[in-house]
Amino acid sequence: MPVTSRELLAGVALDLACGDPPWLPHPVRAIGKLAEWAEAYWRKSRLPLRLSGGMFSITVVGASACVIKAAPRFLRRYWIYSFLACRDLDAQARHVISALEKNDLAEARRRLSFIVGRDTGQLNQSEIVRAVIETVAENLSDGVIAPLLYLALGGPAGMAAYKAINTLDSMVGHRNERYRDFGLVSAKIDDLANFVPARLSAILVCCAAALVPGLSAIRAFRTMLRDARSQPSPNAGYPEAAVAGALGVQLGGLNYYSGIPSRKATLGEATNELDRRAYKKVRVLLYAAEAMFVAALCRWSVRK
Repeated sequence: MPVTSRELLAGVALDLACGDPPWLPHPVRAIGKLAEWAEAYWRKSRLPLRLSGGMFSITVVGASACVIKAAPRFLRRYWIYSFLACRDLDAQARHVISALEKNDLAEARRRLSFIVGRDTGQLNQSEIVRAVIETVAENLSDGVIAPLLYLALGGPAGMAAYKAINTLDSMVGHRNERYRDFGLVSAKIDDLANFVPARLSAILVCCAAALVPGLSAIRAFRTMLRDARSQPSPNAGYPEAAVAGALGVQLGGLNYYSGIPSRKATLGEATNELDRRAYKKVRVLLYAAEAMFVAALCRWSVRK
């Protein structure tokens, strides 16, 4: 592994202790600014949109990795910390659940709108909880397991490259008129980059479920095998299906985006009620999955 186990543990500990305070400069925000400039630059070229979009992706991902690669070694702990999002993911989700516990549905909807793309203004409590669990399950892969995997493969520069890929997908990987061609390469690269992490995240959820009373590892694994490929995304369905199976709840179904309905296949079975208490178990899965993977990476580092 390109970093030491001490550097890895220090970065993870900083993330768990500090999260993502808004006042602290964050490299992902810098990547976003670079992407805005690069998009304007490549759109002015005379290249076909798909080709210019490909060059745009190469520019941002390559520059992000090179900058981190060239940075002094003592910053490695900071890069690891800043590219992980476990604490912040949990914090944002808990804001929503906390509002539900206070019976403040309007505040829960408002908080939820910060972390999901779907319309939240008319959601009831069960739909809000479903949205929280789905986004935490998906972002377990995007915000925790995938960055750690690419850290193990390529050091902090590998993390930076992955976060740039993920950021570009969220910015331009849309199927609307503006980005259908320009964002195609970014979307496909993101699908490829998340292929292994999404499935690894699902396996880690299954393993974590085996250690937590009241959760079912067998049901998580069966649900993943049965339902994961039913989703439009080639990757997101894996951790979501595993979490649904572990909890014994049903995820997926009807969502609205800018007033337009979008129905996804359901994941899992509604054995248990989908209420705010379910998130306490999701939190355990989130942190247990990260801990198991960090332990595996540290063991790998020692063996090497």
